[in-house]
Amino acid sequence: MSKRYAEHSVVVSTALRLHDVSVTLGRTEIVHQLSLDFEAGGWSTIIGPNGAGKSTLLRALGGLIAHDGQISGIAGATTQDRQTWARTVGYLAQHPVLPPGMTVLDYVLLGRTPHHGLFGAPGAPDMDRVATMLDRFDLVALADRTIASVSGGEAQRAALARVMVQEAPILLLDEPTTGLDLGHQQELLDLLEAVRAEHAVTIIATQHDLTIAGRYGDRLLLLDRGRIVADGDAVEVLTPQRLFDTYGARVEILDLGDGPVVIPKVRDIRNGAEPNERT
Repeated sequence: MSKRYAEHSVVVSTALRLHDVSVTLGRTEIVHQLSLDFEAGGWSTIIGPNGAGKSTLLRALGGLIAHDGQISGIAGATTQDRQTWARTVGYLAQHPVLPPGMTVLDYVLLGRTPHHGLFGAPGAPDMDRVATMLDRFDLVALADRTIASVSGGEAQRAALARVMVQEAPILLLDEPTTGLDLGHQQELLDLLEAVRAEHAVTIIATQHDLTIAGRYGDRLLLLDRGRIVADGDAVEVLTPQRLFDTYGARVEILDLGDGPVVIPKVRDIRNGAEPNERT
C-alpha cells in the first residue's frame, strides 16, 4: 500500500508492486531501487525530463527487459512467468513495431494472441472484440488497408486498439498520445478513462505533456535520474520550483479547478537576458 493511501487507513487493492527494482543498461544504471505500489483501478502517470528512465521503467514493468528486484502483480504473478504476465499486462511502446504487409485488422487482432496462443485460431469472441475496438478508435474504414499505408496518427490508434483488445487488467502506455492530433488525443484519453471506470483497469502511462498529465488520471510520479522525486496528485507534484529543479524550465501554473495548466514563461531577451539563462 502506498503511503498516501495508508495515511487514511483505507484498504487499497494493489495491482502492481515493485520492491527495490533497478535496471542497468550496459554499464549505466537507468532505474535505481524503486519500491512502489500501484493501486488497482488507478491511473498513474510517470513524468520527467528526457533520460529520466520513464520508458525503461515501463519496459521493465512489462517484463521486456531484465531488472533487479521484484515486480509482482495480480494473484502473485511475476515478470518471470511470461505467459501469465502477457495476459496480465498490456504494453504500448512509444514507437511500436508495425509489420508493413499486415492489414490494420490483422494487426489489431494480434492483441488477442495471449488468449488463444501464437498458432491458435481466433474465434468469434476475438473478432467481436476487435470489431468493437476498430469502431471505438475510428479505424473501421481502414481495416483492410496495410498498416504501412496509413498515417502516423492512424497507426498509433491501431497500436492502441491492439493493446485494448488484449483485455489485460493492467495497461502500460508509453506516450500514448504521440502522433495524434488534438481531437484524437482527447478522444483517446476520454476512452481510457471510460475503460478504467467500466472495468477497473489499472493504467500506468508516461507523458511528456505536463498539462495532459495533470488533467487525466489521479497520480503523478516525477522521475529524475532513475529516482522518484515526487509522488502525489497533480497539484502536489506540478509546482514551478519542482519543475525548475528537474526540467530547468521556467513555468507558471494555472489551476482551473479540474487540473493544473503548465505555461512556459517567455523571456524577453531584448532586455539583456540570455535565452538559456536560468532564474
